[in-house]
Amino acid sequence: MAKGHVSPNPMVGAVLVHNERIIGEGWHQQYGQAHAEVNCLASVADEDRQYIPESSMYVSLEPCSHFGKTPPCANRLVKEGIKNVVICNKDPFAQVNGRGVEILQSNGISVTTGVLADAGRWVNRRFFCLHEQQRPYIILKWAQTADGFIAPTDRSRYPITNAQSNQLVHKWRTEEDAIMVGFQTALNDNPQLTARLWDGKNPLRIVTDKNLTLPSSLKLFDNGAETWVLNSKEENSKGNLHHIQLDFNSSIIPQLLQRLYESNKQSLIVEGGAVLLQTFIDAGLWDEARVFTGPAKLEAGIKSPVLQQADMVMQSHISTDTLQVYTNTATPYPYVNGYDL
Repeated sequence: MAKGHVSPNPMVGAVLVHNERIIGEGWHQQYGQAHAEVNCLASVADEDRQYIPESSMYVSLEPCSHFGKTPPCANRLVKEGIKNVVICNKDPFAQVNGRGVEILQSNGISVTTGVLADAGRWVNRRFFCLHEQQRPYIILKWAQTADGFIAPTDRSRYPITNAQSNQLVHKWRTEEDAIMVGFQTALNDNPQLTARLWDGKNPLRIVTDKNLTLPSSLKLFDNGAETWVLNSKEENSKGNLHHIQLDFNSSIIPQLLQRLYESNKQSLIVEGGAVLLQTFIDAGLWDEARVFTGPAKLEAGIKSPVLQQADMVMQSHISTDTLQVYTNTATPYPYVNGYDL
């Protein structure tokens, strides 16, 4: 429920239980606003508030221990007199990372950790990746024809997926922090890379343009969303448009990921083209791939990227299209069966 609303914070839910009866539920709904534990306690009915000190709280991530946008949740649980706290995962964020558990235990609260830990890591894989790998979680996305082509030979725009798949892609855009395309995709497809078909925020748009030769008339430069232009010439900003200077004499991907990490961007969708996608794959810098296959055939054209070290973890049909989701076998955030994207 919190996807797209709380980054760079994690998605957290909490449930308060007294004698096997749920008396409170809450989740972190918006960045800068109350955390899950606070919302859970606020939801307890007046007649049940007397039971709070005798209750157990189940929370999907370690209660925070620092003053950020809100006060420490661990201190609040101590103040309320909660007797037991059950946690999926400890928080990898340097300012927490076990300190929340220490506060609880030092105040006589029984703490259990590691319950459904894998599921917790999957749900918060973007947050864990940012703090453990010092880079955003990388999602590759493309659409291919039934015979395995991503575009015609002349690279002209060629619709492959149906309206329902297109809407789903726009929904995904509202859930991630950044979206990226290469120079040729920007030039040939003229994408807008916004979430026009779904209600939510637009991601940071990123395009490669080494020599700053892309036409200013492209939709990417409409000032409708924050946009980074990766180039070798200059570093400057004007409104929502930011020229990001990188060293194109070496791979720009690690440089970009470092800049995104420094900007607290938890996730990146790479939407094309084929060369850019394959570059991420060959570097082993991908965590998840979402591949649509439409019914049309081209018989010739730009071949689809080829995944390496990939496990298919999910498949579904969206009207005439097939969606297959893969994870990198080397990723420390494996898919947990039964959970969604």
